[in-house]
Amino acid sequence: MDGRAASLTVTDKIPHVLAAGIELTVLSAVTGEKDTRFRHLQLLPWGPAGLRFDLRHLIALHWGRDWRYRLVTGFVSLLLSPFIVLERLLFGLQSQWSWMPAAVFRGLWIIWKKRPEVIYSSGGAYSAHWAGYWLKRLTRVRWIAEIHDPMVFPGTVPASRNLRFWARLEGMICRQADLVWWFTDQARASAQRRHPELGNRGLVILPGAEPPQATAPYRKGDRMILGHFGSLSSVRSLCPLVEVFSRFRHMHPEMAARLFVHCYGGPIDAMAQKAIQQHRLEAHFINQGRLEWDPVSRLSGRERIQQRMHEVDALLLLHGTTADCAEYIPSKFYDYLWAGRPVVGLIHINPQLAQLIGDHGGYAAEVDQEEAVLALLEQVFSDWEKDCMRRPALSPIGTGQAVNTILDRVRQLP
Repeated sequence: MDGRAASLTVTDKIPHVLAAGIELTVLSAVTGEKDTRFRHLQLLPWGPAGLRFDLRHLIALHWGRDWRYRLVTGFVSLLLSPFIVLERLLFGLQSQWSWMPAAVFRGLWIIWKKRPEVIYSSGGAYSAHWAGYWLKRLTRVRWIAEIHDPMVFPGTVPASRNLRFWARLEGMICRQADLVWWFTDQARASAQRRHPELGNRGLVILPGAEPPQATAPYRKGDRMILGHFGSLSSVRSLCPLVEVFSRFRHMHPEMAARLFVHCYGGPIDAMAQKAIQQHRLEAHFINQGRLEWDPVSRLSGRERIQQRMHEVDALLLLHGTTADCAEYIPSKFYDYLWAGRPVVGLIHINPQLAQLIGDHGGYAAEVDQEEAVLALLEQVFSDWEKDCMRRPALSPIGTGQAVNTILDRVRQLP
């Protein structure tokens, strides 16, 4: 699924895995494009809520969202609604849970026919790991698991049935998987603390990103452009930067008059939009929207985004403000490294991310420390004005590095 971080993490690994001579069979949902380079089976979930969700997406892909979409999805929702209510009462899990039995059923057939050496679950979606757990238990084939996001939120007690199940599933993975890896040091350390039986089967692998398919030359202009690429929300908001920018403009009006933030990929979040209007900063925070296929240049949306990343003066990385920031790194960071422009990161309780940004020639400050963010803006603008912005000291982190690490560790398995 183009633009989905969890999908790109898998898709970008595929060429490296195939180049290593590995034969693949992939089981996924129906909500993305079918890959033709290997056997790719797209499965519908078996539960009513998951089935309704995936059918809506499938119908939209074929018909768009015209009257046929509204008519058919309305009928499907009506038909499935009593079963969805019953499902929620019985299980209380997210709708994706029911992809697990579909994957286990088809996976058992594939394992019987193909005799694979390794089951590899990647997510993203927790149903993939749940399927991996059952396939390992039923077949004893070695199972490796790649955990994208924390399954237990730091500093919280799982309150809902769904969150309590996530916590149990983390334990299943730590006990049964032959190899497990996380994307940050803190995520692995937290899981190890909760499940010491994990032992040396847990590790950290930075996912990296593929080199860009399109580039563009950088030319310094008379205005400094901070480019933000990706979605914004209440938990990953521009609001802290807007508030600090208001102070920055009051203290340095000449600097502020030449500093602009361009946002690509989605609308500015509501909280930030309100602050922008309140401080009358509409001229400085500009929503550029999504970049789509361009029939003139014949570049895809992703390629146009990659070009724009090379052209802006610096790349703005918003980490978020919630406790789970300690255990994740935005996947966009790895794309940023390939653009060759300095990263300006507003981070939250994640020393590893701060270290990575610094090591790769960027600027970082804790998002909830206004004075630090203000000093960051002053330094970034001053360096830009003097044409002496920091330059990356290390090479970008590639997907191939992650694949090589995974394959090396798999070869060491008993």
